[in-house]
Amino acid sequence: MSFEGKSVLVTGGGSGIGAGVAEELVRRGAKVTIVGRGAGRLAETAQRIAENSGRAGAVRAYAADVTDEDRVAAAVAAAVEHGGALDGVVACAGGSETIGPLTQMDTEAWKRTVDLNVNGMMFTLKHSARALVARGGGSFVAISSIAASNTHRWFGAYGVTKSAVDHLVALAADELGASGVRVNGIRPGLIETDLVAPILSDPAIAEDYRVNTPLPRVGRVEDIAEAAAFLLGDGSTWITGQVINVDGGQMLRRGPDFSSMLEPLFGADGLRGVVADED
Repeated sequence: MSFEGKSVLVTGGGSGIGAGVAEELVRRGAKVTIVGRGAGRLAETAQRIAENSGRAGAVRAYAADVTDEDRVAAAVAAAVEHGGALDGVVACAGGSETIGPLTQMDTEAWKRTVDLNVNGMMFTLKHSARALVARGGGSFVAISSIAASNTHRWFGAYGVTKSAVDHLVALAADELGASGVRVNGIRPGLIETDLVAPILSDPAIAEDYRVNTPLPRVGRVEDIAEAAAFLLGDGSTWITGQVINVDGGQMLRRGPDFSSMLEPLFGADGLRGVVADED
């Protein structure tokens, strides 16, 4: 599946899934603009992708925080300039600052997570969809999470906001189909990145993931990159409004049990919602 002559914007492109998606698309011939908050890391990622692909100039780094709407609009304009137009978007930017019982949730951290995962996704869609419509059509792929479909106890705002991403996918697909713009999502399971290294280092949690995954291996960034390339490409031109789990089948069972990691921090009673009286 060649992407020769195609221009794609990838948010969260400095590391992890976003960097892997960008590298795969560049390898297939696309011009890619990667967006992220850290200018230094973005530049390093862009250089590595260019060297690995042998395509100097195929990838451009643009530093922007997706919670800043003006910067998102500017990033989209930069992607259009880099590629001559915009054919596709993979919105990977996201994360969480909240973990622990809802009754002890840091309210400001909750708000920041909502801002990043919901508002950041909406700003990216709002401004990139304009360019896709102007192009005459295209494909937008939102990176969600298995936490949107299966409860992950003590994950706070993360699963809640990813559920919002899934609904945004459906809404946008319904609205933008008339302009030839397809909107789909991917729900990754546990993917081996630097972000999940602490999870994989906990034997109890790693085993819990294994027994709840019919295909019992940890996901790879390449698994998500391949799915994203399919949803961007010519083989999926009659697919829209879908959110595809790429999780080894874990959605068939249950979310992970993080009690071994969190009980020492909050206590067994804390994990079931008990809040100690403050003197």
